[in-house]
Amino acid sequence: MTWAYRILFPPLLLLALPCYLWRMLRRGGYRHGFSQRLGFFPKIAPKTPGKRRVWVQAVSVGEIEAIGPFLLQLKDSGAAEVILTTTTSTGYALAQARYANVASAIGIFPADLWPCSAMAWRRIQPDQVILVEGELWPEHLAQANARGIPAMLINGRISDKSFARHQRFRWISTPLLRRFQLICAGSEEDARRFRTLGVEPHLTGNIKFDVAGDVPTASEERQQLRESLGFGHDPKTIVLLGSSTWAGEEKLLLECVRKLRSHADVRLLLVPRHSERRKDVCAEIAATGLAWHQRSTQTPAPTGTIVHLADTTGELRQLTRAADIAFCGKSLPPNEGGQTPVECAAAGVALLYGPRMSNFRDICQGLERVGAATRLERAAELSSELEKLVRDPSLAKAMAARGAAWHQSNRGATARTVALVLNLR
Repeated sequence: MTWAYRILFPPLLLLALPCYLWRMLRRGGYRHGFSQRLGFFPKIAPKTPGKRRVWVQAVSVGEIEAIGPFLLQLKDSGAAEVILTTTTSTGYALAQARYANVASAIGIFPADLWPCSAMAWRRIQPDQVILVEGELWPEHLAQANARGIPAMLINGRISDKSFARHQRFRWISTPLLRRFQLICAGSEEDARRFRTLGVEPHLTGNIKFDVAGDVPTASEERQQLRESLGFGHDPKTIVLLGSSTWAGEEKLLLECVRKLRSHADVRLLLVPRHSERRKDVCAEIAATGLAWHQRSTQTPAPTGTIVHLADTTGELRQLTRAADIAFCGKSLPPNEGGQTPVECAAAGVALLYGPRMSNFRDICQGLERVGAATRLERAAELSSELEKLVRDPSLAKAMAARGAAWHQSNRGATARTVALVLNLR
């Protein structure tokens, strides 16, 4: 399989290259560390005697956020030193900001081609390698196998689309998954899918439950955050969060806020999933005539701000704590998959989302079961559900309290995952 991959992948890469280059130019930031993508990882200090060198690869911002407690517990164990890589420029910037004192080195993951991967491996010389969530890098895993280095997948998950592809090409997927010595599944459904594909995972739970704060923010701290966003200090003000929204969802939320403001002081904290869409989102906000502020300008938000556009990276978890109600993005057609609702539940925020939360099916079922979230079957229902919560804030507060309690009951996956990683030789 390894040699077949090395023969077939380069022509496929050439076919995909125009799309890849366009995406690089559109998102920007890829020039930094480009040599590392070719395998030229920066020189790092010799290994620390008595500690294993663990190479952790997390693709982008979401995965970088998720592994925070895992990296801290791994370091605090005293048994490992971490080399952290990521694929995107935004992920790299966040990793540098968050984990400079946790990881021994932080860099860019090499292109998954034999020359690039082999060179990075020679420079890093790991004793273990860890991939996060849905990552499957055939050449990276081949390098681990050839060197006898154990490879692990933590917080493993398989989305609906990925599962369909894996089943269609099972003759490729199953041998690839079997290159992992340890797979830690994030949910019972993910564990079932791994078993269907011919591998036996450990059900550790979702480490994202351990990322968000232990308890909802204290009222004083929350009020200071809301004031910094330009939303004032009136306790009757209701803050609606558009959490990781995608195209079409911002416009819908703006329309809802305009309608709601006819009888209530509702403010909108808008956090698009892709900050490079800011130009389009700014145009949509400006067209409403509502007073608004763009966070990336780095200027203070004026009092009286109705819409705060948080077009920055790595702040969603903190900003969530200013909200009363949240709508989870990528959940209304034509979008598919959803964005994580965990941080909202942890922060004590009432939750709404559309019908397409397939990437978080188990989590959403748990939230709905305890009455912490409402699933909308169509976009038209968003306005009426928000109206209900705005007219009776006690309903939103009750949903928020149930979400926070549910989140607390699901913590602990990180400790279970770290124990399995450290026991693997």
